[in-house]
Amino acid sequence: MNIAGLAIGITCASLIFLWVQDEVTFDHNFPKRDYLYRVMENQHVNGVSYTLGTSPEPLSNTIKAEIPGIKNAMRKSWNMSELFVLGDKSINADGAYADSSVFSMLQLPFVYGSPVNAFKETNSVVISETLSKKFFGDSDPVGKIFKLNANQNYSVDGVFTVTGVFKDLPANSSFQFQWLSSFDLWVTKNFWLKGQWGNNITENYAEVQPSANIDAINKKLHGYIATKATGNTNQLFMFPMNDWNLHNNFVDGKEEGGKIRYVKLFSTIAWIILLIACINFMNLSTARSEQRAKEVGVRKVMGAGKSKLIIQFIGESLMMSFIAVVISIGFLYLLLPAFNGLVEKNLPIDIFNPAHLGFLIGIGFITGLIAGSYPAFYLSSFNPVYVLKGIKIKTGPGVNFIRKGLVVSQFVVSIVLIIITIIIYQQVNHIKSRDLGYNNNNLIDLNLQGKIKENFNVVKNDLVATGAVENASLNEFLAMQIYQSNDNFKWSGKDPNERVVISSNLVSPGYIKTMGMHLLAGRDFSNVPLVDTNNVIINQALAKKMGRAGQIGSIVTVDKYQLRVVGIVNNTIFNNMYGDAAPQMLICNLGIANNLTIRIKQNADISQAIEKIGAVIKKDNPGYPFEYTFLDEEFNKLFKTESLVGKLASVFAVLAVFISCLGLFGLSAYTAGRRIKEIGIRKVLGASVSGLVNLLSIDFLKLVALSCLLAFPIAWWAMSKWLQDYQYRIEIHWWVFAISGALAILIALATISFQAIKAALTNPVKSLRSE
Repeated sequence: MNIAGLAIGITCASLIFLWVQDEVTFDHNFPKRDYLYRVMENQHVNGVSYTLGTSPEPLSNTIKAEIPGIKNAMRKSWNMSELFVLGDKSINADGAYADSSVFSMLQLPFVYGSPVNAFKETNSVVISETLSKKFFGDSDPVGKIFKLNANQNYSVDGVFTVTGVFKDLPANSSFQFQWLSSFDLWVTKNFWLKGQWGNNITENYAEVQPSANIDAINKKLHGYIATKATGNTNQLFMFPMNDWNLHNNFVDGKEEGGKIRYVKLFSTIAWIILLIACINFMNLSTARSEQRAKEVGVRKVMGAGKSKLIIQFIGESLMMSFIAVVISIGFLYLLLPAFNGLVEKNLPIDIFNPAHLGFLIGIGFITGLIAGSYPAFYLSSFNPVYVLKGIKIKTGPGVNFIRKGLVVSQFVVSIVLIIITIIIYQQVNHIKSRDLGYNNNNLIDLNLQGKIKENFNVVKNDLVATGAVENASLNEFLAMQIYQSNDNFKWSGKDPNERVVISSNLVSPGYIKTMGMHLLAGRDFSNVPLVDTNNVIINQALAKKMGRAGQIGSIVTVDKYQLRVVGIVNNTIFNNMYGDAAPQMLICNLGIANNLTIRIKQNADISQAIEKIGAVIKKDNPGYPFEYTFLDEEFNKLFKTESLVGKLASVFAVLAVFISCLGLFGLSAYTAGRRIKEIGIRKVLGASVSGLVNLLSIDFLKLVALSCLLAFPIAWWAMSKWLQDYQYRIEIHWWVFAISGALAILIALATISFQAIKAALTNPVKSLRSE
């Protein structure tokens, strides 16, 4: 039993550390990671700083030339989907447009071709090894011709030549792209970007000299934009690649937390579970060692010295410990596929990796050494005369105190994990069940490709004619993530010193009905889009911010345009799912729509509806694959980290309780064994089975009750601190602690009762026959 508990503990800790290793080695595939930085920008609005990962397009070229210490720089677009067409085969692939310096900065390993001349020709594209194999198998595709035909707002379509194939990027890489093409080519199409210091839509990266002073570079970057665009107060700073994955959360312009919190949390949980398993192993080893007192007496009489006995006990303990390690390796291979599914990763096991091997050997050695030290030094000091005469060796009060302390510590951890699991589950469900202001059920989204936008009315009518679709609309952004915002809007009575950031979404008529939003005043956009070219619909938050001007008929100006408010809709939650509703404006414009959103009828069969929708899209947009996402699934992805934390906490809470109960089971068996003659005498004197069960159980239940008293304040403090990071959060209720404590006591009672009942039912004749 002690071997099984230790094996389970080592397995749990190993699985967590595999996940932790994957997170802390993010971007380690890039040799220059210590010298690569992303240029971030802080924008200040009404005393609050917002941090962006994008910055002006001209930045890379100017900082490379003007700021000492910067060795290289590159511009990169956001990732976008491009349709690769070769003959009758077409595949959508995500990629980006970047400067040729991307190859020297990221040191991408090429399978075919050379990075030196990759972008020498205008319409050149380099592709990933996987994308190459999908089209060309194992042959060299350099020089082959692709047609890129996404026909989207920002993509560059046309005939492209493959100039290289790079090895696939690992999953734990911040950069994920299947193709790269020239940024200059992209700017040629999107000419409005060129030289614009007020447009933050480009990702800029820098490589610094090994001897560069980052503080000095940041000092120059701080007010750099103001030297190029008078009056611009936005500030730049360098964000190192080594922090991109774990320290990517910014609050009021300063780095604060990020995924590192969860890495620390689960590292702590791993060590605690391992500690619980080790405590069990030591507890059970030391408890059972006292039953070998006569063996020690006989061996001493036969001439065994103290040192020989010490070596024997420690050797036996080490052997059992390493047996547990070997068993845990088997468990690892058995459980890793399920764990990978849980964490949505593909973590490999490499037993012969020096770090992994050292961890397993170290755990086996330390646990075995500590567990064997007590019986080795304590039992080897017994006087053989007393032992062989049957004089009972009294266990010192310190030993009993330590043993009880170890049991309490195990259950404290288990109860804390139970409480953490419940509260995380409550918080995630709390936000998922929040009223978003629209209905994201039965909504699917398609990236606009081909001629869907041009033929939207035909496509919409065909979709509705299937009988499975209620409505459809075009929009620039999904309702939950709106990336376009501006603070240049003005209206009558607006304080000229106040910056009001308004998020805007360009939509088609019917968007409000498709999304399930509610028009509170005024009218919806006309089915003839040109009628509402200069009209907008605002939400409640913006209407409130505008004060008396926030009503139907008011005029909002931006640059040279005058926009009339024709409708007011309810607030919707977007971007920050934990925050309050922000000001939003809907603009009737189909020109730069990126998405087709379709609402399936409430009672329709989803699989049949998707089949019908696919048939319409393929008929009305031939040559393009039918690819879609469900909006409720995209919404759930926003809480991927919190959901993962909840799942892992629940799994390891169960395992921690199980390991603790293994120890409790073993100790209760040991206690019952030690008191077997006392139980026999009590039965002879008339004690009932229930009375004996209570006698054997009460001491252990007191320990579990004490564990509850210690665990409750620890869990309350930890989860209160965790919840502070969320503006929209639950309250911690007393019943969470009551349920967790009751659950722990019930589990402990069930564990102890088995051994207590077994001992109470033992025939007293058997236990007293030698007396």
